Amino acid sequence: MEATTVHGNKFLEYFFAFMVQDWFAFWPITICSILTVAVVIERSLYYARNKRDVAVFIQRLQRELERGNLEGAQSLSNQLGGVIGEIAEEGVRLIAVEKEDFSRAFDITVNIVSRKLEKYLAILATIGATAPFLGLFGTVVGVIVTLQVLGEAGGQTQEVVIGIAKALIATGYGLIVAIVAVIMNNFYNNTVRRFEEDFQLLKLLFLSFSSVSPTQSGQTSYRR
Repeated sequence: MEATTVHGNKFLEYFFAFMVQDWFAFWPITICSILTVAVVIERSLYYARNKRDVAVFIQRLQRELERGNLEGAQSLSNQLGGVIGEIAEEGVRLIAVEKEDFSRAFDITVNIVSRKLEKYLAILATIGATAPFLGLFGTVVGVIVTLQVLGEAGGQTQEVVIGIAKALIATGYGLIVAIVAVIMNNFYNNTVRRFEEDFQLLKLLFLSFSSVSPTQSGQTSYRR
């Protein structure tokens, strides 16, 4: 237990030395870590707000479309809310105005919404790619400085090892930030793909009704 405490204290000592001496690497990596945390929090809240039970919604929406009740389909989509509801509302509108090229018009809406879903993910990808190199840069500079100082002072092997160990803190710090950024970026990209799969389900549903006149079955027409 005492050995663990000693090693922990030494690590903190090395880390604080890294903060002061290798500030040129510490602050860029720290900024990357702050951005990573900010993006993770913002995206998690955004995806949570837009999460919906799509399976149940599509079944209810299909029943409204089968009855030709576009007004009911619009109301249902509006009640659902979120990006799924936004896409569904646009799909109902496109059916109502009898767009000749429904598929292309619907894809435009999907692409616009997909940009909202992918917002800030490029930041995580960039941090995941650059943070390790920032850490490596700090380590290389730290090793060079350590060897130069100890060489001029005639340092011993143990002092050289300690100096290199301190320099390696930069690489470890950069790797930790990069690993978190890459993991969360992959996780959120999978979340975006699930949303896009839901959009495709809605598209298939609307395509099966896009050639049907909104008043064909004598039901309530869409409110323009």
